[in-house]
Amino acid sequence: MPEKFTKWVACWGNATSITDRKEATYAKDLTLRYPIRACFSGSKLRFHFSNLTGTESVTISEAYVAKDSAAKDAPTKDAAQAENATEKNAPTPITFGGRTSGTIPAGEEILSDEIAFNVTAGETFDVSLYFADFTQMNAGTAITGPLSGGKYSYGNFAKAASLPDDLTRKTNWIYFLNTVDILTEEKNFALVCFGDSITAQDWPDYLTLRCAREGFNNVAIIRRAVSGTRILREYSCITYAAYGLKGATRFPIEMNVAGARAVIVQHGINDIIHPVGVEVNKFRPWSDMPTADDLINGVRTLYIMHARKLGLKVYSGTLLPIYGWRTYNENRDIIRIAFNTWLRTSPEFDGCVDFDMAVRGHDDPKRFAGGFDSGDHLHPSAKAYEAMAECVPEELLK
Repeated sequence: MPEKFTKWVACWGNATSITDRKEATYAKDLTLRYPIRACFSGSKLRFHFSNLTGTESVTISEAYVAKDSAAKDAPTKDAAQAENATEKNAPTPITFGGRTSGTIPAGEEILSDEIAFNVTAGETFDVSLYFADFTQMNAGTAITGPLSGGKYSYGNFAKAASLPDDLTRKTNWIYFLNTVDILTEEKNFALVCFGDSITAQDWPDYLTLRCAREGFNNVAIIRRAVSGTRILREYSCITYAAYGLKGATRFPIEMNVAGARAVIVQHGINDIIHPVGVEVNKFRPWSDMPTADDLINGVRTLYIMHARKLGLKVYSGTLLPIYGWRTYNENRDIIRIAFNTWLRTSPEFDGCVDFDMAVRGHDDPKRFAGGFDSGDHLHPSAKAYEAMAECVPEELLK
């Protein structure tokens, strides 16, 4: 009988960028736990860990994967069943070359061993990491959404079925864990969502939920997004370090996605809204302000050309309204509109996901539609993020 699971496909993923530079940048005796929703079934897992933006090596003292607490606590009919369930759901060590700990060199990424671990589509498993010694917490990214986030605890609880309430808090920062691959069926594939804070927030999660609801069961939505990033430039100061790496650096690294078939690129609004002049902010000169042609050439040479080398289809994502944002002016919007026109019409793409059309006002397209503005006139509301997920063409999900 032929093996059913023969193909590695990323089932969960985020970017790795520079964490916000606060007074404390080290942790010790810390457990991180991240829930991962399996979009399809498989028989093995492997885990990518990244210290891409770290300046010191990081050692994961222990790492485990286990069915989530709901699965562990599911009712059973008798003692024998309960014992079998406990054994079945016991934490499985994540190993590195056969060792139970792994070191991620500064500026690098590592891949775990392949771990035998049966997963059923729709269930959730937890990835728990423990850091015994002082650890530089430079490599991570913040994400939000109904499926996103994790927890951290003081102490070693990596093998515990549940984390202690008095020592645990929620977090939206994902440290070091970059991608989870599953050995699954040949028909399954990944769709990459690449961008900035708009994509680091909720719409990829809503797209995952839409796929489950509408029966698109063969696609995993992989998020590669960092708040504040730009296509053409990056900052070299600690104030804006968390805005991350520029597109030329990010894209080739973040397209390392097993089983990827296509990428949606929704990027460029920060290039337009950030410059304010050195008289206002020494790190945001007017010389950083791009033209529409600058953005077009950046997407063409940095994103499209590299994606084609990887055999990926490329879909553009239009930029959302910015009227009312604190640096808004008419010239910025002229650039956004011209760039959007190219994103909608260029034959260099395989298609366009018109996010702008999905969330803008009908009477005033420079603004968000009613109820679609989060309040800052740049980021959408939860309702608008759902609309963005709904506007993704079915051809990308089948």
